Amino acid sequence: MRVFVTGASGWIGSAVVPELIGAGHQVVGLARSDASAGALAEAGAEVVRGTLDDLDTLRDAAAASDGVIHLAFQHDIAFSGGFEAAADADRRAIDAFGEALAGSDRPFLIASGVLGLVPGRVATERDGQAGAPLGDHPSGPAKRMANAHAVAALADRGVRSSVVRLPPTVHGDGDHGFLSTVVSVARDKGVSAYIGDGANRWPAVHRSDAAHLFRLALESAPAGSTLHAVADEGVPIRSVAEVIGRHLELPVTSIPAEDAPGHFTWLAAFLGLDSPASGAYTRELLGWQPTQPGLLDDLDKGHYFTTKAA
Repeated sequence: MRVFVTGASGWIGSAVVPELIGAGHQVVGLARSDASAGALAEAGAEVVRGTLDDLDTLRDAAAASDGVIHLAFQHDIAFSGGFEAAADADRRAIDAFGEALAGSDRPFLIASGVLGLVPGRVATERDGQAGAPLGDHPSGPAKRMANAHAVAALADRGVRSSVVRLPPTVHGDGDHGFLSTVVSVARDKGVSAYIGDGANRWPAVHRSDAAHLFRLALESAPAGSTLHAVADEGVPIRSVAEVIGRHLELPVTSIPAEDAPGHFTWLAAFLGLDSPASGAYTRELLGWQPTQPGLLDDLDKGHYFTTKAA
C-alpha cells in the first residue's frame, strides 16, 4: 500500500514508518519542518510538507494514498493550555481525511488513548465507544474522545476506519514522554515519589510493539474497530518509583495527594490515575502478540537514566 502518515517523525511515527517499509509498504510522511523532512527521507519515506492546518494538503495526500495513519496531534498547544484548540484542529483534519476517503473502503487509523477511560477498573476495547455519553458540548479529553467516535462512524461512509488507543506510557530507548518526565522529576527533587499508596496502575506498551499493531490494523482491522495497544495491563506506579529510585540511588517515598501538584506539577493529574486496560480483544482479533520488554524490564535496562527528559 501507499500509506500517508501524519506525525511520521514523532515518537510513535518514527517506529511506524520503518515497520511499514519493512513490510513492503510505501510511506508518505507529513513534515512541518526541515528536520522532520530530513528524518523521513533518511528513513526511506516520501515527504509532503505541511501541517494539520493545511486541510487541502491533507485531502490531496489522502486521496492519492491507499490508506492513512493519523498520529499527529498538536501537543505543544494542548499542554500549554490550548487543549480545546488542539482537539478542534484534530477534528478538522479527521473530517478532511473522511471527505477524501469516503466510499473507498480504504483504511484510516488514528491514535487515541486509554488513560482515564474508566478509572478504577480494567478498560476494554468496548468502553468509551460511540454512544458513550459525552454531553452536548464535550470539552477536554471528552472532545478528543468525540473525535475518535467520528473516526469510527466513518465506517458507515465506506471507510475502513480504526481507532488505536495507546497507553500513557509508550516506552523505549529515546522516550521523552510521561515516563522520562517522571525520571526527570525524581532527579531534580532528589527523591523518587509516588502518590498515596502508589497502588494505582498504568498500562504500557513498548514503542516497537505499538508500531507493529498499527501495521496489522492498517492491513486487516475491520471497519469501525477500536483497538488497544496494551502489553502491560497495569503497572503499579509505586513499582515504577522503586525502579527509578534504585537506578538513581534515591529514596523512594509517598507524596500525599494534596501535595502532588507541588511536587509533580502538571504531571500530578495523570500520575495519580488508576487506569489499567486490557488488549485481549485486540490480540484475538488481529493476532497481535507483544514481544518487547515490559515497562519495568525496560526501565531496568538503564537507558531512561542516561539523559534528562527533553
